[in-house]
Amino acid sequence: MVIEVPNEGTVSPVQRALAMARARLRHDAGRSGEPFIVHAEGTIGILAGIEADEACQVAAALFAEPDRLPSDEIERAFGPDVAVIVDSMRQVLRLRGLHRRASDASAGEQLETLRRMLLAMASDIRVVLLRLASRLQTLRWHARERSLPEAGISQETLDVLAPLANRLGLWQLKWELEDLAFRFLWPDTYRALARQLEEKRHEREAFVEQAVERVRAALSAAGVAAEVSGRPKHIYSIWNKMRVKQLDLDEIQDLRGLRVIVDDVRACYAALAVVHELWTPQSDDFDDYIARPKPNGYQSLHTVVLADDGRPLEVQIRTHDMHRFAEYGVASHWRYKERSTGLAGQRGDAAQEQRVAWMRQLLAWQREIGAQLGGAAQPAAVVIDASAGAAEAGDGDLAGAVAPKRARPTDGAADAAAARGASPATLSAGTVPSAATDTHIYVLTPQARVIELPVGSTAVDFAYHVHTDLGHRCRGARVDGQMVPLNTALATGQTVEIVVAKSGSGSEGPSRDWLNPQLGYVRSNRARAKVRQWFHTLDLQRDIAAGRERVEKVLQREGRTALSFDELSGRLHQPDASAMFVAVARDEIGPRQLEDAVRGTERGAAPAGDEGALQAVLDRARSHRHAGGDDGVLVVGVDLLMTQLARCCRPVPPDAIAGFVTRGRGVSVHRADCATFARMARDAPERVLETSWGERAAARSGPARGYPAEVEVRATDRPGLLHDVTEVFARDRLNVTAVRTLSKKQTAHMQFTVEVPDVQVLAGALAALRNVQGVFEARRR
Repeated sequence: MVIEVPNEGTVSPVQRALAMARARLRHDAGRSGEPFIVHAEGTIGILAGIEADEACQVAAALFAEPDRLPSDEIERAFGPDVAVIVDSMRQVLRLRGLHRRASDASAGEQLETLRRMLLAMASDIRVVLLRLASRLQTLRWHARERSLPEAGISQETLDVLAPLANRLGLWQLKWELEDLAFRFLWPDTYRALARQLEEKRHEREAFVEQAVERVRAALSAAGVAAEVSGRPKHIYSIWNKMRVKQLDLDEIQDLRGLRVIVDDVRACYAALAVVHELWTPQSDDFDDYIARPKPNGYQSLHTVVLADDGRPLEVQIRTHDMHRFAEYGVASHWRYKERSTGLAGQRGDAAQEQRVAWMRQLLAWQREIGAQLGGAAQPAAVVIDASAGAAEAGDGDLAGAVAPKRARPTDGAADAAAARGASPATLSAGTVPSAATDTHIYVLTPQARVIELPVGSTAVDFAYHVHTDLGHRCRGARVDGQMVPLNTALATGQTVEIVVAKSGSGSEGPSRDWLNPQLGYVRSNRARAKVRQWFHTLDLQRDIAAGRERVEKVLQREGRTALSFDELSGRLHQPDASAMFVAVARDEIGPRQLEDAVRGTERGAAPAGDEGALQAVLDRARSHRHAGGDDGVLVVGVDLLMTQLARCCRPVPPDAIAGFVTRGRGVSVHRADCATFARMARDAPERVLETSWGERAAARSGPARGYPAEVEVRATDRPGLLHDVTEVFARDRLNVTAVRTLSKKQTAHMQFTVEVPDVQVLAGALAALRNVQGVFEARRR
């Protein structure tokens, strides 16, 4: 059914929108009991008061009941700009039910996340304005009708919406939202505090207006150019200050306040002198934050004076730069207020603060544009008493009906708006730059818990964020009820449900494909770290089992099955049996080294646990003199001392080396930069021996000897790759004693144990390997 809309040339767009709403909604009301049309008219009046543009006011009449006011018909009648605002508002209303479901244990974090989610979903600032105006209208209507709002509305107002109005600098909306919500939540406290106040709100406001004019005139007479404004404290802010600071009402010094903004610091003190001439200052309540700024950089002069009626009046004096810093910098008013009430998030988010600051600047800019254009066009035939107002239609009714977000208006839409008399600048002014917003998304669990994730996150990231076990068992995902691939990027506002593997089915655990960045399964560092940790644990368990099997075979072969694993690990200088098994499985402890440790005593070796024998080996080694020299240096392979080249670092002449006397295995020779040797030397420095290569090894004379060296090669996998690599070793006549290869995701990982005469030959072989087609890394391990 097509909705009949009055002729465009005879009435304003706002009037046409109200006519469309009346034609379809008639006298229907929301769950609160307020008629939709009454709510729409009241919301439009609030938006007009804060100078929201015409498209925002039109959307206020049309966002209720999406089934009866379809988005496509709204777009045809009023253009894509209005349709975008309506769709976004309907989506934002989903948050209506989320506040009630925030658990007490994480309420503080969830409330801050709800505020962030609202800003993220409202990509147009006018959506935020519409949401705030709609809620204020709801509370006004209930106040007028003397009825209680639906459960949760008032608390959500205090927890989510009023802080947002505060952040955007919409002070008038903020205080009225807070006062009305406070009135409904704690009516007895509200009435008691209201009775204690010596003057009603309008009387306080009247006093402040008179004080502003008096200060402005005095400053003008003194030749000080200044902007003077005043804002009395309201009932909720008074009560909150009494609660937080444990004060009585008569102890509150700033029930009424003025703010003076001048051009420079000199003018600040000149204005202070003028204020002190007008009223008597209270010396105990003066703070010079210009000379002594707060740790966060905040600067201003704060003074409390006694006004003509004998009651305190707080005056803040600052420059324009100080005011701009206080409004948009780290010492902004909303940060101060929310920290004092425990509402601010615990973690900083520079992008979110940039977004809020940009929105506040945008509001001020739109007001300036409106003033230059002579003000926004208002519906001539609609006369609204903003103080009476009406209610938030669809506050609960729209929770389940959310239209998809629409594309932003094109330049053609802007041209069409200009043809209708609207400013193209105003049309696009509400859009927040993506650079300030594309940092996080906000998605929901089936229980309506809000989860904050980096932009581009997938269902796998979501699962790991909720719980590590959920991520490990993730096998599929439903987004808004539809099955999607696990590498589908999520968007703000979506509800995500994870399909998991059955416990004990044998299919638990992540897939190694999730670590492939090209496949896009995992985007967040948190989820990636958890997947890697899973496979690290899996590999460790596999190595422990393989190493244990090798050790048990050696014990059986040597007939030493009574030898405990703990004693054997001590002989091998391992912290425990598990570490020994891993070292054996990874060939960090070789077969000969393991056999010698099992036997316990060998040529030139001290039996395990025999400290006397160990000391004898040390004395013998240190007293040894190499034939042809008198330097007391142990030479590898000389005399009857058993020496062996350590498998952990595989030294090759002419590497700098050092010796370490072991229990049961003679002297183990390490490279001087070996991490294992450094650890053992730190634990037992008395067992370290100065060691060098023999002359034959150093001069490469006499019979050729091969020293085992570990070579690692990484290359793009292809047919014939292994042949080409081993051909390099064959050309250099190097004996390959062991090969391990693994191909994964088109990348070949190869490890070779090669016997080389010295480091120079090894370096030449590595250089030749790097020239093999597809090899991108060749190094000595």
